[in-house]
Amino acid sequence: MTPIRIMVADDHSVVRKGVRLLLEDEADLEIVGEAPDGDEAIDLIPVLKPDVLFLDITMPRLSGIEALQIITQQFPNVRILMFSMHNNKDYILKSVQYGAAGYLQKDTDREEILRAIRAVVSGDLYYPPSASSVIIRHLVLPNTSGTKEKMSQPPAKKSSIWNKVSSREAQILTCLIEGMSSQEIANRFDISANTVANQRASILRKAGVKNTVELIRLALDEKRSGGNA
Repeated sequence: MTPIRIMVADDHSVVRKGVRLLLEDEADLEIVGEAPDGDEAIDLIPVLKPDVLFLDITMPRLSGIEALQIITQQFPNVRILMFSMHNNKDYILKSVQYGAAGYLQKDTDREEILRAIRAVVSGDLYYPPSASSVIIRHLVLPNTSGTKEKMSQPPAKKSSIWNKVSSREAQILTCLIEGMSSQEIANRFDISANTVANQRASILRKAGVKNTVELIRLALDEKRSGGNA
């Protein structure tokens, strides 16, 4: 039986070591590598080919949420378990929004971590009750109430690209408008040029345009018209 390949991305070495110690005795699991931030995690994924990635949320250079958006687009076969100190509503909802397979707090016991790994590898999602209750309150229930009222409302205006991108993507988009190269942007934010390229590709997809020239024209038009408000 081929072991499940696990990778851990967390800026605290003690956390990475702790996960390794928790899982290393499991015959069907293999820890294939670690990363101290989201940027390095993205660079290592094509090399290490993990099945499951434990992804910390608050990391330097590139946060877990920002990395999640890139990884789910670039490496859709990697199952991502967000790993956080807090049962934070915004973190949970963004994890769902951007395609995480599950969400665990760092004080989760070993048995539940093992259940989560095996669940997501089998194609299921794993959000424990504390996270599921947040999802139900904020995503499920609002969508099941007021259906008639919503149906009678006129179609919503098309959202501006400035409202579709993450905060880091907005910074990169601003740099592109200023004429900066990928390497210059990478140097400014202390990330790799590969990460800049991935984020630029994500912005292009969200904007629905084919190239950077079209993207800049669209972004400038919407900025002038107040579309980023």
